Amino acid sequence: MFKKKVLSEKELVEACVANDRRAQEELFRRFFPTMMRMCMRYADDRDVAMEIVNTGFLRVFKKLHTFSFSGSLEGWIRRLVFHSLSDHFKKQTRSVHFLSIEDRDAPHESTALDQLFWEDIIKLVDYLPAASKEVFWLYAIEGYSHAEIAERVNISVGTSKWHLSNARNKLKKLVQQVNNRTNYAG
Repeated sequence: MFKKKVLSEKELVEACVANDRRAQEELFRRFFPTMMRMCMRYADDRDVAMEIVNTGFLRVFKKLHTFSFSGSLEGWIRRLVFHSLSDHFKKQTRSVHFLSIEDRDAPHESTALDQLFWEDIIKLVDYLPAASKEVFWLYAIEGYSHAEIAERVNISVGTSKWHLSNARNKLKKLVQQVNNRTNYAG
């Protein structure tokens, strides 16, 4: 029985770009579990998460020829799948807002989060201290575990957890400030 040769990332990308179906399947299988975990953090339904991952990998295969090997392949794939995740929730948000307009007679107390869009919340992340911002982004947006973040950023797991907690607390305060300004102006 022959042992299958494990392709390097460069060989894998080049084979995928050359439309090698086996290489494309290998790339998908290699990165699918990580991308699925990231999508499952946000999607309530496994089927929805699977749809988002598949849409993300479609983007990956369409743009793989542009990958320049200047960063990690996993990070590049994660970014494209995350864009699919973001697009999914943007579409969902539009339909939710449409439905809430139809239900305008129901009493509803507005909160800051109701008035913020995904892009607004991401912009608030930019106001976080650099280390807390990096940990928050890796954990909440890209789906890394605290152990993975600790290794990647060269900090302890406890420090990673502290930075995440710090980021969440500061984001809550920023959202509250936005809410106060909106209520005052409004």
